[in-house]
Amino acid sequence: MRSGLRAAVVVVVLLALLVGLMWALQRRLVYLPDDGPLPAAADAVPGGRDVRLTTVDGLSLGAWFVPGPAADAPAVLVANGNGGHRGLRAPLARALSSAGLAVLLFDYRGYGGNPGSPSEEGLALDVRAARAWLLEEAGVPADRLLYYGESLGCAVVTELAVEHPSAGLVLRSPFVDLAAVGSEHYPFLPVRLLLRDRYPVAEQVARVRVPTTVVYGGADTIVPPSQSRRVADAAAGLHRRVEVPGADHNDAVLLDGAALVDAVVELAALTAGP
Repeated sequence: MRSGLRAAVVVVVLLALLVGLMWALQRRLVYLPDDGPLPAAADAVPGGRDVRLTTVDGLSLGAWFVPGPAADAPAVLVANGNGGHRGLRAPLARALSSAGLAVLLFDYRGYGGNPGSPSEEGLALDVRAARAWLLEEAGVPADRLLYYGESLGCAVVTELAVEHPSAGLVLRSPFVDLAAVGSEHYPFLPVRLLLRDRYPVAEQVARVRVPTTVVYGGADTIVPPSQSRRVADAAAGLHRRVEVPGADHNDAVLLDGAALVDAVVELAALTAGP
């Protein structure tokens, strides 16, 4: 009896330690930044230039801006996923630029050599700094600005669009909320109770009434396709959904593949009007 009680106590203590460790280290599991090194913008994307974004809490963030062929060309604000840095999204910027769109790639706080540590509140400030730079410094017309989010970036731009609607919204591999996708990978933990950051994409996209395209891979092992479909179902302004058959989360076809790029270009043309 006593040995059984001791074993139970040991199990409880170990579980408590595991939960405590997950609580303390959770942001290291959610955010996977890469410091670089990063090339100059012009070396990564033809016509690109290095710019700095300033957040309202005083951080200076690195970014690349690729102008469009004309001052009123549609522009795409790209919000990255939770890993790497903006250099990994250079192929997307090259493809969108070749299609006649202006593009801004930027890194969140703690990514790409930027100061600060990532959090839900922090990334919200970062994307606002990116939007402000495009409108105020680059002179992009507000009615020509599209938001593009990749995975975690879907949550970042959807939250932005609630407060500052864009001309259009493209969500690539969105999840319902962070707890929903976290529970897929840590089914043995009370993920929803542990998480500090929520990122409620499905809840917020229901409040965004601009044309919205959802793109996802049919074989995504990180964000289940069913979650991306639920986001599409929730979108108040759903324009269309694009499933890329057989594509996993980090496959190149979901970075700069034809189906993805065509979906962005189509939405840009739609929002540009006659």
